[in-house]
Amino acid sequence: MAASAGPPPRGGDEGPPAPDDGTRPARRRDRAGGPPPPLAPWLLPSVIVGLSVLLLVIVFGFIVGRDDGAPATAATAPADERPLPELPRGGRELLPGHRVVSYAGAPQDPELGALGVGSLRGALRGLQRQARSYARRTRPAQPALQLISTIAHADPGRDRRYNQHQSTRVIERHLREARRIRALLILDIQPGRSNFVGETRRLERWLREPDVAIAYDPEWRMQKDGDVPGQVIGSVDAPELQRSLDEVARIVREHRLPKKLVIVHRFTRNMIRNLPSIRIPPELQMVMSVDGVGDRANKLVKYAELTRDLPRGWRPGFKVFLKEDRAAGGLMNPRQVMGLRPRPDVVLYE
Repeated sequence: MAASAGPPPRGGDEGPPAPDDGTRPARRRDRAGGPPPPLAPWLLPSVIVGLSVLLLVIVFGFIVGRDDGAPATAATAPADERPLPELPRGGRELLPGHRVVSYAGAPQDPELGALGVGSLRGALRGLQRQARSYARRTRPAQPALQLISTIAHADPGRDRRYNQHQSTRVIERHLREARRIRALLILDIQPGRSNFVGETRRLERWLREPDVAIAYDPEWRMQKDGDVPGQVIGSVDAPELQRSLDEVARIVREHRLPKKLVIVHRFTRNMIRNLPSIRIPPELQMVMSVDGVGDRANKLVKYAELTRDLPRGWRPGFKVFLKEDRAAGGLMNPRQVMGLRPRPDVVLYE
C-alpha cells in the first residue's frame, strides 16, 4: 500500500530527499499525467506590461525615423514626382504674364550695350529702375540681362570663325548677379562664321537652367566666304534656325524646364529667309525683336513693317539703342514704347 504524500514542498524549502522505498513523489506523478501546477499570480500581468512596452518602442521608432514628418517614401520618390523648376519670379510660362525688360551688352566694351557700361551691379540698378517703369498691376515686369555670349569680330581669329566666346567665369558671374535680383539671363549669339546650331549646343550646360534664355542675332551670321562681320549684313536660313530651335526644345523636354524664351533679332525682311516655314516647338516662346536704329519716325515705320505679318506664335519685341537713337534724336521713353501697336512683350536696351 502506497504511503500517503503530503502537500508538495515549496521551492527552496524541499527538505531532505525522500527515501527510495518504492514510492514516487507527487511532483513526478503530476508531470506524468496529472493536472499542471497553477501559474504564479504575477506572470500574466508581467507579460501584458512587456508587450505594451515593446509596442510603444516600435511606434516611437517609426515616428522618430521619419524625416521631419515627411512621408516615408519621400527620399526615394521618382524624379517625375519632384517639384518642377520654375522661372525667376515663379511659374513655368513667362509670356504673356510678364513683360521682359532687358539690358544688353558685354563687359569687353561699353560700345556693345548698356550691360557693359560701368560696373555690372551699377548696370543692374539701372535695369531695375527701367523695369519698374514698364510694370503694371496686371502685368509685372521681368528684368533680364542679355549677355552677348558669342561676340562677332572683324578679326578671323586662329580658328577663322570671326567670333569670340565668353569664358565660363564671365557667364557664371552674370548668372549669379541675375539670380541676386531674380532676373532672367539671356545668352545672345553673334555667330560670325559659326552657325547657330553649333553655338546652341555649346551653351547647353547653361540652357539646362530654368532661368537662362537664348537670343539669335542673324545680322552677324556670315554665310559666305569672304563675308566679314560689320562689313556686310548677315542672315540665316529657316532650316538652320529650325534645327537650333529643336535643340533648345530638346533640352527643355529632357530637363523638365519651364517654357524657354527665345529671341530673334531682325531689322530687314531678308535677315530670316522663309520665316513662315519655321515650326515653333511647344516648349518655346518666340519673340521677334525689331532692331531698327534712328529717329522715332523711322523706328515706328520699321516696327510696323516687321510686326504686321508676323507668323502665328511669334510675339513682338522692340529694341532701344541708348547711344545711337539719342544721337539721331529718336530716343523713346517708356511711355512712347508702350504706345506702340502691337505693344511689345520684350523691350531691350542696348
